[in-house]
Amino acid sequence: MLAKKIRNTLLCLAIATLASACSTPCGSPGALCAPISSVTSPAPAAAPVRAPEPPPPPPAEEPETFAVPMPGTAPEQPGGTAPAAVTRIGLMLPLRSEALGRAADAVRAGFLAAWERDRAGFEVNVIETGDAPQDVLSIYNEALKTNDIVVGPLARSAVTSLAASQAVSKPTIALNHPEDRDATPLPQKMLAIGLSIEDEARQVADMAARDFPGGEAIIVSGGNAWQKRLAGAFAAQWQQRGLKAKTLELSTLNGYLSDPELVALRSRLASEPVELLFAALDVDQTRQLRVALNAPPLDLVPVYGTSSLNPGRALLVPGPELDGVRLLDLPWQVQRDHPAVMVYPQPEPRDEARLSADMERLYALGIDAFRIAREITLKPGQPFKLDGVTGQLSVDFGNGPSRFQRIETPAVYKNGVPLPAGQ
Repeated sequence: MLAKKIRNTLLCLAIATLASACSTPCGSPGALCAPISSVTSPAPAAAPVRAPEPPPPPPAEEPETFAVPMPGTAPEQPGGTAPAAVTRIGLMLPLRSEALGRAADAVRAGFLAAWERDRAGFEVNVIETGDAPQDVLSIYNEALKTNDIVVGPLARSAVTSLAASQAVSKPTIALNHPEDRDATPLPQKMLAIGLSIEDEARQVADMAARDFPGGEAIIVSGGNAWQKRLAGAFAAQWQQRGLKAKTLELSTLNGYLSDPELVALRSRLASEPVELLFAALDVDQTRQLRVALNAPPLDLVPVYGTSSLNPGRALLVPGPELDGVRLLDLPWQVQRDHPAVMVYPQPEPRDEARLSADMERLYALGIDAFRIAREITLKPGQPFKLDGVTGQLSVDFGNGPSRFQRIETPAVYKNGVPLPAGQ
């Protein structure tokens, strides 16, 4: 049976510490190094890692066979004399990349944790790549020969190259979005499920607009590229709703906001009041901003942000400065007692340097990536919803252009900790 083909997988999970959250940005290298052995034996880097063939049975017995379904065919459960069908999933990650290797390890750890829980009818082949898009394309073409579904790539540049190629002929679940995603249509058999700071900012804009219909916002950002992306996405969504917004980019020195500019902002808000403030900043900068505005009536201005304001449990700084700040984040980060979260093992940190919120979010992405691949196999051509560890997921795959939506969890700081809104 299947157990004879796949040996027990050793899952050694680890998380690395970064000062930023996953959306600061998710593509930046983290420090998770989870030396998880592949579900199959090692093979040359350009080919999927495959398990060794089991020894042949005695001549008097019929050898076991495993029927491999076409992509999207529901696997049969073992029973009677019929062997189980197996759907082969190629998990293609940049594990040989110096920049993205640890992030790839985090995704792999989460993916295998989810597979371990629902492995019946599925085989996972871990496929290592490097950074270069051409390397990824070459390995992807080889992966198509021996897998029914491919999960990957992870790097945005690799997703862009793959989306622009003519190679996607089997279901492919990309773990990031292509560059300039609005101008880059995905192949019909590709689904992109990456964590997106722009999507978060747009969802925050919708949330704030519901809280303050007709309100005016001020968007405060630093000079980093990801902060400008956050500010731009929020502003576009806010203005699309017919609402007014002002944007202010503050200077930074060694990561801290300019004190003179904060004083000027305080004066500006006193003379030009707004209903709310969107902080396209990291958590330390937002704390500094709140301290600068901690005087009536500015202390009553609601502050909104994304998961960049949640550095993870290990890096939370006790104190009331952020209390009342509203944000979005993954259920994995702010709803640890949610049933969909509790059924999966938490990564086991080996040292303080491996507790990064970035890496935890990528671990969660790996969990949901397997669950999506499984549902696509079990429900070919059918739209479905998942109560995922990265959010409420809606997937439509196999009926023309693929569609994917992730709704994250609203949260609010209370006693120095982000908790689900309403708790």
